[in-house]
Amino acid sequence: MLKSIACGLLLSTAAVALSACGNTGSETEAVENQTKPSAPSVDRAMIDPAVWPTLAELALDPEVEARVDDLLSKMTLEQKVGQVIQGDSNALTAEDVKNYRLGSVLSGGNSAPGDKPYAEVADWLEAADAYYLASLDTEGVEVAIPTLWGIDAVHGHTNVVGGIVYPHNVGLGAARDPDLVRRIAQATAVELNVSGHDWTFAPTLAVPQNDRWGRGYEGFSEDPEVVKSYGGAIVEGLQGDWGSDDFMATGRVISTAKHFLGDGGTTDGVDQGDARISQEELRDVHLPGYETAIASGTQSVMASFSSWQGQPMHGQKELLTDVLKGRMNFNGFVIGDWNGHALIPGCTATDCPQSLNAGLDMYMAPDSWKGLYESTLRHVNEGTIPMERLDDAVRRILRVKVQSGLFESVKPSDRPMAGNMDLLGSAEHRALAREAVRKSVVLLKNEESALPIADGSNIHVVGAGADQIVKFAGGWTLSWQGRDHSNSDFPNGETFLQALRREAQVEGSLVTFGDDVPADADVVIAVYGEDPYAEFQGDVENVDFTPNDFDPEALEGYREAGHKVVSVFLSGRPLWTNPELNDSDAFVAAFLPGSEPAGLVDLLLQTDPAYDFTGTLGFSWPKRSDQAVLDKRQDNYDPLFPVGYGLSYAQPGEVGMLSEDGAGQAAADKSVFFDKGMVPQPFRLTDMGSPITLPYLGEALSVVARDFSAQEDALTLAFNKDATFAIFSAYPKDYSREANGAMELVFMGKSFGDAVTLDVAAGCIELGDCNNYYPVTFGSEWSETRISLRCAKANGADLTYLKTAMAVKGEAGQEIGIADVRLGQESSDSLSCDR
Repeated sequence: MLKSIACGLLLSTAAVALSACGNTGSETEAVENQTKPSAPSVDRAMIDPAVWPTLAELALDPEVEARVDDLLSKMTLEQKVGQVIQGDSNALTAEDVKNYRLGSVLSGGNSAPGDKPYAEVADWLEAADAYYLASLDTEGVEVAIPTLWGIDAVHGHTNVVGGIVYPHNVGLGAARDPDLVRRIAQATAVELNVSGHDWTFAPTLAVPQNDRWGRGYEGFSEDPEVVKSYGGAIVEGLQGDWGSDDFMATGRVISTAKHFLGDGGTTDGVDQGDARISQEELRDVHLPGYETAIASGTQSVMASFSSWQGQPMHGQKELLTDVLKGRMNFNGFVIGDWNGHALIPGCTATDCPQSLNAGLDMYMAPDSWKGLYESTLRHVNEGTIPMERLDDAVRRILRVKVQSGLFESVKPSDRPMAGNMDLLGSAEHRALAREAVRKSVVLLKNEESALPIADGSNIHVVGAGADQIVKFAGGWTLSWQGRDHSNSDFPNGETFLQALRREAQVEGSLVTFGDDVPADADVVIAVYGEDPYAEFQGDVENVDFTPNDFDPEALEGYREAGHKVVSVFLSGRPLWTNPELNDSDAFVAAFLPGSEPAGLVDLLLQTDPAYDFTGTLGFSWPKRSDQAVLDKRQDNYDPLFPVGYGLSYAQPGEVGMLSEDGAGQAAADKSVFFDKGMVPQPFRLTDMGSPITLPYLGEALSVVARDFSAQEDALTLAFNKDATFAIFSAYPKDYSREANGAMELVFMGKSFGDAVTLDVAAGCIELGDCNNYYPVTFGSEWSETRISLRCAKANGADLTYLKTAMAVKGEAGQEIGIADVRLGQESSDSLSCDR
């Protein structure tokens, strides 16, 4: 789910499925006069109930249903509407929960008590108590309904200081061990109980089919059978066994199977995109994980941000109601994703009866909750939302609350495990994480007996990531994107370097670290790979590994100097790494192993004779950088390493020299429009829409390069007459994900005379259709201006078809400078949406 800084994501009615109307091939194939097609619709005949699985119905408990009936009979209409609304903790107070009788609260990836995206246990418990007690206030109502608090604990409880960070799912899929993921889920549930949370938005049951997708690491495998084997196991680990005394007992939390359905099958791997696939592929590839999760009693299912055949899943009645609740006998409730209802044509974040009518039971409306509450109440009173549908949604929510024991519970801080710091990051949980790392890393190459590293070796480590926990943890760790956190933020974790030094000392080896490799080093361990990312910010245009904080070309030099080279590669997906493989004696795909890298050290040093590599790939490893889609069902399936590949000490194998001709062009950065004096393709500088080259001395407008922080890295715009300068694309580009992800246009600007005010637009289609200009004042000093893309959407811009990244209307005599035009995360310094 999308967890960004709270902001009013008021999406326009034109925000439809992202790639349903976009390119089917590369953007270079787009034509300049591309027009916007109408939104496609799903033919209901495509949903044949006979071909969808019918699960053995999990019998409803008559006592639970009787209690729900009694509660429903005593609730006011306003209470019922409140139950179907969920707001974010950064955007509501305990008093709001009481006054609007909200059914639940969430804390997004960047939402936590205090001024950080994560918090200490005591702060979580204080906030949990406040929300819970507010929901139980009976003032003005006959019966009070306790609220739920949900959070994304997707690889451990990673938004609390001291929580254990387990390997991301991409690694756990390589373990092929359902019991392991069951135990991890149970340990995560315990740590959630320590901080007072009732509910986690996990497991992710996506089956990623395109490695360009920035959420690929949240999936266990491209093989649906692997995902199917894990779905039920994780639900049981979180909730306990359905029908037993252990179900939702102490130390358990409510689970959420997500994202229903087909999020891993979008065209080009676009996050929040459109799965233009057949019904058979939707069912056979993307559904199996939900079969086992529902059969194991998951109490909630999250609707996907993505679309199927052009229809946003939040409005897919055929799938949410007819298939999920009907054919699959799902009796829990369907929760939406972060303002995902606003993607439905005709909807906004604050007004969308279509989604509830389609089968959504609880809107996730992080910052739009109040407006959505008011419009939903109005729609029920007017009959747009039938009372029968509202009652069904509320019944499902109440059923889960009764079954989970919430009505018999006490305030979060008084619950049995609350605040127990012996449970948070316990030795038992750390040992489990270490075991998970040992089982989830994959040995791709091991030649010349590079591994295991012999006792008494001189080991030198290179790569800054070796001493950074965040590099090993990835996204969804302490914050949404998981970046810029210090090692001290992980009191119950350690870095790879720390673990290696400790264990190597036991083996009689010496470990050094730094850029300069000692001449007597026997082995060089190079730790490098992708930096943390989450969701659409991790989407890439090909699967060619792009070096960042370490230059892997140095590997060849280490070998030439006589050192054995062991590469520890950190990534959220398989990437084209043939040059790195060639320059390594051993190569370990470690994926994103988390806060217990000692499990990796166990294997590299073989600290126990019984330890060996057992992990096998859950995703095909590419032979070329354009092989983002590799599936064994393909007639021309030709990976470098297939699903199921993995070497070990017991079963070695030869890789040999690999072709290095498969490199692709570096992926373009969609977030940059003007930087270092250059405009990236397909954008260009224009005068009233006509392309210009520098220096440009037009009749109405002059544009020349000037210095800002480096030589000619800025522009001077001199308006001789009234004119419009724009950074304009040759063809439409899709920035709707960025708008929904709380991104904004950011630029530096100044006046070269007195302070002046000009109209600046962010995000339009054609210049003539630009209706979202904002007055921006340019002073005599360089200063930053920020315009939220969600404002552009709220004021009518369709960012699915953006051509104009930035437009500036100037008047005769005005002269300004601009520099560093880009996208950034929305902040409190953004301009108001009011124009």
